[in-house]
Amino acid sequence: MSATPYRLLVFDFDGTLADSFPWFARVINDVADRYRFRRIAPHETEVLRGLDAAGIVRHLGIAPWKLPFISRHMHGLAARDIGEIPLFPGIREMLADLDAAGMPLAIVSSNTRANIEAVLGADAGRFRHHACGAALFGKGKRLRALIRDAGFAPETVLYVGDEIRDHDAARAAGCDFAAVAWGYTRVEAMRATRPALVLTSPHAVARVVTGRVTP
Repeated sequence: MSATPYRLLVFDFDGTLADSFPWFARVINDVADRYRFRRIAPHETEVLRGLDAAGIVRHLGIAPWKLPFISRHMHGLAARDIGEIPLFPGIREMLADLDAAGMPLAIVSSNTRANIEAVLGADAGRFRHHACGAALFGKGKRLRALIRDAGFAPETVLYVGDEIRDHDAARAAGCDFAAVAWGYTRVEAMRATRPALVLTSPHAVARVVTGRVTP
């Protein structure tokens, strides 16, 4: 096995580390009523899971100027309900394996650092670099700045995420992207972005990144 080309592993949070979709599905229609965009009917969920962020915004009829207010409100709801947002099974073991292998870890997320660290608990200390609270379409800028400030060449960085906008952020930052199969966006839609890797389980992350074996 050849050595991994990656020197920094950056994670998205919601849908990648944290299983927040059930919570999101529970609160989103109340948020829709508050900010006057379309409610999501049960039969629409799978359709939306195949769209990118811009497509979801258009489908729900959200005015772009409302997005910062909606994000801020969602952050507050997440803080209120933080006990309902667990990590996916296997995430803590994956982080321990990566840490033991000496892989530097970072987070780039639209969620707040306080919410992220509350869910991670003791594992929050495994992350050396953070760029939290990114705007819905602002992850690329945040990821690029984090890579620069951390002192890594973009080609040595892997960004792991579950949405098409995560892929777009990695492309904007000049680093590789790994799509996870367990997040918000359907894996078929993620495969269509032609990521460097498709990871089928949290256990596969450490095996692939540190050993370059099949995910």
